[in-house]
Amino acid sequence: MAHLRTRGGEHEVDLIIERSDGRVVALEVKLTRTVAEDDLGHLSWLAERIGDDLLDTVVITCGEEAYRRRDGICVVPASLLGP
Repeated sequence: MAHLRTRGGEHEVDLIIERSDGRVVALEVKLTRTVAEDDLGHLSWLAERIGDDLLDTVVITCGEEAYRRRDGICVVPASLLGP
């Protein structure tokens, strides 16, 4: 697991989980109940860069419902991540 930030700071992804085969899941954490389009730019940027090696993209929020957006990004409330 790692954090991704480009050298110039233009792009940042909160968590990158990499499997032994090099494929990754990218997660953003947003302390809001809803997801705005501006919250997703870095995930979209990463998807363009690594293509099929990106298994999934997830935004963790303070919301109440988990759902998958039309663009494929999964939105998950932090409360669902507990034991």
